[in-house]
Amino acid sequence: MKVSRRTLLAGAAGVVALGKTAAGQAPQAPPDPSKVRGRPSKALGQRAPSEKPQRLPRSANSSGTPHHDLYGTITPADLHFERHHAGVPEIDSRTYSLLIHGMVERPIVFTLADLKRFPAVSRVCFLECSGNLGRTAPPETTPQQLAGLTSQSEWTGVALTTLFREVGVRPQATWFLAEGQDAALLARSIPVEKAHDDALIAYGQNGEAIRPEQGYPARLLLPGWEGNANVKWIRRIELSDRPFMTREETSKYTDPLANGTARIFSFVMDARSLITYPAYPVTLGRGWVEINGIAWSGYGKIRRVDVSTDDGKTWTPARLQEPVLSKAHTRFRHLWNWTGGEAVIMSRAVDETGYVQPTRAELIAARGVGSVGYHLNPITGWLIRADGTVVYRQEAWG
Repeated sequence: MKVSRRTLLAGAAGVVALGKTAAGQAPQAPPDPSKVRGRPSKALGQRAPSEKPQRLPRSANSSGTPHHDLYGTITPADLHFERHHAGVPEIDSRTYSLLIHGMVERPIVFTLADLKRFPAVSRVCFLECSGNLGRTAPPETTPQQLAGLTSQSEWTGVALTTLFREVGVRPQATWFLAEGQDAALLARSIPVEKAHDDALIAYGQNGEAIRPEQGYPARLLLPGWEGNANVKWIRRIELSDRPFMTREETSKYTDPLANGTARIFSFVMDARSLITYPAYPVTLGRGWVEINGIAWSGYGKIRRVDVSTDDGKTWTPARLQEPVLSKAHTRFRHLWNWTGGEAVIMSRAVDETGYVQPTRAELIAARGVGSVGYHLNPITGWLIRADGTVVYRQEAWG
């Protein structure tokens, strides 16, 4: 039977109008937003329904930031990585206090209201757990799983040196103990010189009160230093003329070396970079691709990030997104024309001291094999297969 063009089009329209979903219901076309009044304002803003970034729990004590879902350099407060040793304590801000004592002229107990009466300081900086690397990560590993224990916020609080002037720290005091109010009573020894540099007692994060997972009501903030030293839920600071040699700086958070010794008080996080796109589980199509990611250094500003698209044989400087801040995540971008075929893309950070992010082999040569655990910042790469699928490029530690 001959079917006319009009009949065919009418039939097609009928299929669209009367079509059924797999559940047996007709699909509902979304309303034209220009023809329908939108919802009224709410007391609390929400993400668009289709945007669902989430932290990834790594254990009962930690969860990682979804770097592959983020833009720019600031991490939303609810996506900031978390790490704790005895759960997140519930602390009432109305009864919160911070005691500063020891080698001081005037021991003082500060309430949260007291801290907020001092001149406020805001700093944008990263925080990173010193164990931030999936050493045995399989090919099906996202940037979040590989290095999700670093995040960046704008932190607001009172300069620690201001509080030290208030209590009258004695000249002989060269260290202080920072103790948290969580069930683990985590405590770390910190050199006083860091307080006079850029340390804060922070109570604000990205314009609001610090989240409970980040240390509410107040935490110690040490820009550029390992996360464990940035004691959360801080309740006590004791000044002394020597370190306190706590559990977290003797049996834990020390770096074994190849010669059988170990370095302790290795506070500063070395320069590092992470490509966040393209990465697993992305599938590329041939053509121009913007390789991008983040780089950071606890020693200051990122001076350069090099990108390789041939497994480290050649390197090209990437473009850095301004402003480039000290001790902060810096986003880098590099245009690359993928013409097909297998390729390995990598990034390498260089900071303003001239330090160059090492290869895994260089790191093993310096630290040894097997005992390596903290402060791992090797160059990492992503394998792009001929079909466009992207997976993590594994390397052996031994």
